[in-house]
Amino acid sequence: MKVGKHLLITFFALFFLLGNSLFVFAQTITPTTTPTPTSAPDNSAAIQGLQQQIIDLQNKISNLQGQEKSLSSDIQVMDSQIKITELRINSTEQQISDLTLDIDTTTKKINGIQSSLNSLTQILLKRVVATYEVGSIQPLQILLTSGSAGDFLTRLDYLKIAQAHDKRLMYDTVQAKNDYENQKNIFEDKKKQIEALKAQLEAYTKQLADEQAQKKQLLADTQGSEANYQKLLAQTEAQLASFSNFVTVQGGASLLSNQTVCDDWGCYYNQRDDKWGSIALNGTKYSIASDGCLMTSVAMVYTHYGHRDVNPLTINSISSNFSGIPPALLRYSITANGVSSQRVSADIDSTLSSGNPVIVGISYDGGPYPDHFVVFVSGSNGSYTMNDPFTPNGHNISFRGRYPSVRIVEEDKVLF
Repeated sequence: MKVGKHLLITFFALFFLLGNSLFVFAQTITPTTTPTPTSAPDNSAAIQGLQQQIIDLQNKISNLQGQEKSLSSDIQVMDSQIKITELRINSTEQQISDLTLDIDTTTKKINGIQSSLNSLTQILLKRVVATYEVGSIQPLQILLTSGSAGDFLTRLDYLKIAQAHDKRLMYDTVQAKNDYENQKNIFEDKKKQIEALKAQLEAYTKQLADEQAQKKQLLADTQGSEANYQKLLAQTEAQLASFSNFVTVQGGASLLSNQTVCDDWGCYYNQRDDKWGSIALNGTKYSIASDGCLMTSVAMVYTHYGHRDVNPLTINSISSNFSGIPPALLRYSITANGVSSQRVSADIDSTLSSGNPVIVGISYDGGPYPDHFVVFVSGSNGSYTMNDPFTPNGHNISFRGRYPSVRIVEEDKVLF
């Protein structure tokens, strides 16, 4: 009887000792961290090779631009720029392809993790119930229902393993949830990257078409002749110099705000308006504010004939509207928003009397080239009201009141 009593006390002590050890073991076990899946590198060797070719061509263009201008060098520059744009298109397409594969991989990871998370969650819920049921059994019940000391120790070992497994199961569930969120973030980020690259690809494709058209137009304008090239170059430089001199005399082409005015006649636009003044004239080094007087004047005339969706930016967006070397001079025949027009020589008074505006080129310095263009909207016999695209708020102002001594060197009306 005493032996049985001592054995019972020994079992209780052993149970509580192992129970405490079990509790410590369950609290201190540290599972190995599973690394979060990562996406493929953004830049492949092929893309890096394309980028190096672009750098080499840019260096070539810089060297060519340092040489004396000629038809041959300009064509080489254009060819190099076209090649650069083609390489950028190839690079962008490759990046889109790589990202598409990454998104496919990420989607599969997300689906796999979601499946694992669902399974782990179901298992964990079952284990919570089982653990609760086991936890509700009193130590004395476990002892009394054990057939022997070995059975008692075995059941304690099972309990210890189960608790360690439960802790690992909980850790894996949390880790799967974190991995799921990480992969979702990667997925959304790559989707945004693809959208940006597609927009970039569209812009490069348009740029390529413009560059190819400019090369074709240059060859047509010069008829492939160096002599014609040099003649066109001289004319362009002289005209742009005239615009530059006018702007300098007027105190510079600083930007202005709130210049557009629309009424029954049409719309008044100012080339220096901050909506477009700082934008390059047909992608050249010249700005609309400094050299866009003619383009702005033509845009005003468009609105007089009902095309109020046309403004300087509309005309500037079509490269074929320009000629010259560089192509910064507006052609006599242009297109804006699908509407074609042509400037032709016209008599001022008779044109105004018939209700049609006249685009007038004025020589401020007495030279043969127009230094500035304005739009005559009404008047006769030397007394005219104009829309001046350079003067601040130059809507319906006196021509001679603003320019008392300039000489008119060009008079055009616009035909549609």
